[in-house]
Amino acid sequence: MMKAIKQVLGDNLRQYTMVLALVVLMLVFNVISGGRMMTSSNFQNLLSGNAYVLILALGMLMVIVIGQIDLSVGSVAGFSGMVMALVAKNLNVPWYVAVLIALAIGALVGAWNGFFLAKLGIPGFITTLGSMMMFRGGVIWISQSISVPAPEELRFFGAGYMPEWGPKFTGMNNSTLLLGLIGIAVFIFFESRKYKRSAALSAEKTPLWPVVARIILVSVIIGYFTWLFGSGREGTSFPIPGLILLILVIIYHTITERTRFGRHVYAVGGNKSAAALSGVNVSRTYFLTMMNMSMLAAVAGILFVGRSTAAGPSDGNSWEMDAIASVFIGGASVSGGVGTIRATMVGGMVMAVLNNGLMLMGVGADKTQVIKGLVLLLAVAFDVYNKKAGKESFIDKLLGGNKKEEK
Repeated sequence: MMKAIKQVLGDNLRQYTMVLALVVLMLVFNVISGGRMMTSSNFQNLLSGNAYVLILALGMLMVIVIGQIDLSVGSVAGFSGMVMALVAKNLNVPWYVAVLIALAIGALVGAWNGFFLAKLGIPGFITTLGSMMMFRGGVIWISQSISVPAPEELRFFGAGYMPEWGPKFTGMNNSTLLLGLIGIAVFIFFESRKYKRSAALSAEKTPLWPVVARIILVSVIIGYFTWLFGSGREGTSFPIPGLILLILVIIYHTITERTRFGRHVYAVGGNKSAAALSGVNVSRTYFLTMMNMSMLAAVAGILFVGRSTAAGPSDGNSWEMDAIASVFIGGASVSGGVGTIRATMVGGMVMAVLNNGLMLMGVGADKTQVIKGLVLLLAVAFDVYNKKAGKESFIDKLLGGNKKEEK
């Protein structure tokens, strides 16, 4: 039985521990809240309300992989969003021009952070700590501690839904249904291609049934969430912030897994000296990674302002903590060089479900922070435990795997 589970899940069993934890967390909160967790409206709000943190986590993963940290992302997001709202209101420019200005600010701040890290050698912790204080004060200064209304068009990007079209034969939003079908088709395509490559390279006959079982399992999961998001009240469907997040996840997964820059990021995080000797431009990798982080912070700020319909002086407070926690809960190494986009998204969803579930239970913000802190400590302790020589991970013990016996 355990051997069959290993064949279906593949080689990277440890990544499924957090997926299992996420599923258990959702089921527990659903039972405790009387079924309010697993509803269309709740999941639509959960994704829309946490998309900005998950977007920050995409960039934070790359920063942590190179062995650095960025404490300024929340302040940069708040500052970018505030400038966007002020420019649109006071200068009466089109909303898309205001958005471009916000993105430009993110790029400039990233270049600022990258310069101090890459050229002057000041650690990212110190560099971004200074930027955090500067731009947190900057938000309050330029706003005069008053909220500023945002362009109405931004609400579609921050709180909109995929449109409805055609006859509603299935009872679901057709855009959401199409998105789910595309997701299933793409997964089947990549699994089939991976199986063909594995069969061509293997001397022995590669069994097909684990691939079929994996396709069925994932297709059922995608189908369930397609139904969950697409069968809500009239006028709702898969959220636009979620769609933007999904596009960014695909882009950054490709960057980290398939591009030269992505390989350089992991090489620098794994061993900076060895990467430099092999021809990697360490300074450029640092610079581009920090610039990318701040640009994503600007995107997060834009989406948040669009959702809240106004930019406030407190926007961005503690966002960096949730982004960092998402990365570490997703299995990234505290010493750099290890971490994936997919696992980070799972870690981010754990944080989102934790926040949402505790809110449904009526737990206060103070106790929620305590619980989130404990979850983060446990996740890092799990990472450290797995790295100890001669130790088996929890998932290996659960599935009865023993590396020595396998040898």
